[in-house]
Amino acid sequence: MIYSINTLLWSDTVDENLIPIIEQIHAVGYSGIEFPLFGPDLAKCRVIGQKAAELGLYVTSCTCRDAHDNPASPDKTIRQRGIDENKRILDCSAALGSKKLIGPYHTGIGCFTGKPVTEDEWKWTAESMREIAEHAKSLGIMMALECVNRFETYFINTIEEGLRFIRTVDHPNYRLMFDTFHANIEEKSMAKALELLTPEDLIHVHISANDRSTPCSGNIQWEQIFAPLKMMGYDETLCVEAFGNSLPKIAAATKIWRKMYESETQLMTDALDFMKRNWAN
Repeated sequence: MIYSINTLLWSDTVDENLIPIIEQIHAVGYSGIEFPLFGPDLAKCRVIGQKAAELGLYVTSCTCRDAHDNPASPDKTIRQRGIDENKRILDCSAALGSKKLIGPYHTGIGCFTGKPVTEDEWKWTAESMREIAEHAKSLGIMMALECVNRFETYFINTIEEGLRFIRTVDHPNYRLMFDTFHANIEEKSMAKALELLTPEDLIHVHISANDRSTPCSGNIQWEQIFAPLKMMGYDETLCVEAFGNSLPKIAAATKIWRKMYESETQLMTDALDFMKRNWAN
């Protein structure tokens, strides 16, 4: 199992300021690291990727789209912008040495039409994702679609919807991830949602508390997560995704206005111990 953590806990930028954080993540005992890619610089990604490689960390990356480059837009120009930006993000992911690009990059986060997804939106987006997945394949990167809660998107909220979408895309490099924060909102039963998946479908898991703080706190029923993952033979990445209120952009996006943990170091140490204990039981 790869135990990973997303650096959004500290920064929304990939640059040399992350180097001491990467070293700390490695020193605590994580075997993987996840980098957010929001307007990334290719040269800086190479530097950070080299550092992660020196430490032997398994790298993944994450991103999202907005109204400016929404792959589900009825405007063909905007959809093309989404394709182009996702491809650029994949190039930066390759520079990082990332094995997977995860996230809700299939649609614009915060973009709503006031209606459910239409057949045209489904078709346009699947076509866009298929083209992007082909670029990912050329770089040796897998893509893992994130099912996000209804307050952030109307397009793919549940695992059942996500499965139907990846079947429509029908590309070997386009798969699903599972995020416990979003699933806690959207799924009637997280265990039953996971039981719909096979190890071929599911290639990434975000371990995130219901309030986005330390995973071992809060009210998520973790036995509904770990038991079905073990049952299916999951052996990919368990990645901690937690946020604080120190980054204005991230605090605004995630609606976190108070600090909910002692320190970033304490959070990542407790989270790693929590994942290892639960996987060993």
